[in-house]
Amino acid sequence: MCYSAQIRADYTKLVREFGAMLSLDEFAQLYAHDPGKHRPKTPKAMDDGFAGARTAQGQDIVTKIQHWHAEEMQALDEEIRVQSARLKEAEEALAHRPTQKARNALRVAGNRIERAQARLDDLRRTGLLPRDSRIFPGVYAPVIVSEHGQRVIKPMRYQCRLPDKPARNDTLYPGTYNARRDSLASYWKSAFGHRHGVVVVQSFYEHVPRHALEQRRLAPGETPGNVVLEFRPQPPRDLLIACLWSEWEGPEGRLLSFAAITDEPPRDVAAAGHDRCIVPIRAEYLDAWLNPDAQDLAALYRILDDREPVSLAYAEAA
Repeated sequence: MCYSAQIRADYTKLVREFGAMLSLDEFAQLYAHDPGKHRPKTPKAMDDGFAGARTAQGQDIVTKIQHWHAEEMQALDEEIRVQSARLKEAEEALAHRPTQKARNALRVAGNRIERAQARLDDLRRTGLLPRDSRIFPGVYAPVIVSEHGQRVIKPMRYQCRLPDKPARNDTLYPGTYNARRDSLASYWKSAFGHRHGVVVVQSFYEHVPRHALEQRRLAPGETPGNVVLEFRPQPPRDLLIACLWSEWEGPEGRLLSFAAITDEPPRDVAAAGHDRCIVPIRAEYLDAWLNPDAQDLAALYRILDDREPVSLAYAEAA
């Protein structure tokens, strides 16, 4: 299952290359400061993509993002203050009488300070790094969909909650960020043939059993271990990953979310020891995919079958 991907979040290029409109209303709603709302989980590249906004609505989104960042930085500063006091107290305790409790407090405080400081540095940094475009389940990404025949870019959470499912399913079924091809006509039937999208991906990541990567059996008594592999197309290029999406409304509010379709792995992924893979579709099928005919599911399966041919190189992720 694709648990993480490095996406394209440059709105200007997405609009130009795919002839899509940016749904500013949806982005404004995502970043709105509604009462009791938590800061949306968005990659830095997605936030920073609005930095050069020229329209009044775009600039208002920038203001909303800056508001969220200011609140988060204040909370991080407070976390560093509290943990620094805890660290000092632990150091004094260890100097007086070493105990396991003090050593644990020292370790925990140090780790929390390090994490908080790293996040602060990311928020203050102006340049983008490759990891700023990486998404994980629960994180938002720009998804290309179709409305009345027009390609539109909307922000959606990477973990799909179907309209007839309760919010608690996010926890009960955490794997719903991927939609298996063999369940498209069953669990995903309310979306398959109805609401399709694509995410533009530059690379993706998979958890692979180390013994499978090394093409060997587990040794007697050996505990299985995982390794994270990054798969990149060769030569480097963007992939249009087939997705399903949903609009959910309930007491918790409104949610746009998506799942990437997965299928049997191509040769390169199987050789690395993984048994599933996201599906890149051909650019010439983009409109047919985004505007599905629910009465002709066979045509949609043919698009998934006749996928974009791509050679994938992999390496252990840092």
